[in-house]
Amino acid sequence: MPDIVIHALGAAAYAGLAWHFWNTRWHARPAGDASSGLRPWERAAILVPLALHGALLYADLFAATELRFGFAHALSTMLWLAVLFYWIESLFYNLDGMQPPALALAALAVPLPALFPGRASGAYAASLEFKLHLVLAMLAYSLFTIAILHALLMALVERRLHQARGAGGAFLADGASMLAGPLGALPPLLTQERLLFRLIAAAFVLLTCTLATGIAFSESLFGRPLRFDHKTLFAVLSWATFALLLAGRHFYGWRGRTALRWTLSGFVLLLLAYVGSRFALEVILGRN
Repeated sequence: MPDIVIHALGAAAYAGLAWHFWNTRWHARPAGDASSGLRPWERAAILVPLALHGALLYADLFAATELRFGFAHALSTMLWLAVLFYWIESLFYNLDGMQPPALALAALAVPLPALFPGRASGAYAASLEFKLHLVLAMLAYSLFTIAILHALLMALVERRLHQARGAGGAFLADGASMLAGPLGALPPLLTQERLLFRLIAAAFVLLTCTLATGIAFSESLFGRPLRFDHKTLFAVLSWATFALLLAGRHFYGWRGRTALRWTLSGFVLLLLAYVGSRFALEVILGRN
């Protein structure tokens, strides 16, 4: 079966499920009404496009003889991870309200690598070490991006809650306000906060592995030991920032705006490291 057909099938399946969850979880949903979670057939149905999407990413990043990587693969991987993360966490929490946006965005992301295949890499990219380092880095950046979007969504919901409290709005027993529309379909803030720190913890582990593989394989990949340059500096600073955030959460119970500020700071540092690494990669590819 041609890859473009698999891309189309995956995108259509994601879009159909997003439409289903929109109609059953968001559309005309009474304020404060909560569903009982994913039904067994819904949980199984999400696995179909998730498996197709994962197979496409594997074929592009590991099975292909010529590695191509660009923004399309990065976005596709990020949305695949988002759907996978919320699917796994839905086993423990009611996350029905998170499904429509995640599935809809994934439907848009599936065909991107086929439309924008990216630039061919050099011969060094055929090595397993490079692919491992690249995939770990991409997974770490993707999870941190999902985490920062999740944190910003939490900040929006918290602001609306304070506005409702100031206006004398009604609150549910679990502390969530009776917000109308899509925001009212989201999980309670405490649940979202637990999800945020699980995201950050998972991303932190992947970032640690990324730095470790970069140090271990630098000489075999690029023919020189790891240098303490712009990219390495900001990557290490970002790693230290997220380490302090997780330590502050564990020992001092950091949450709310404090956690958001640390998350934003770490993400900005990571973004600066990413910009540096992308520039270096473009220079290397240009020379090949």
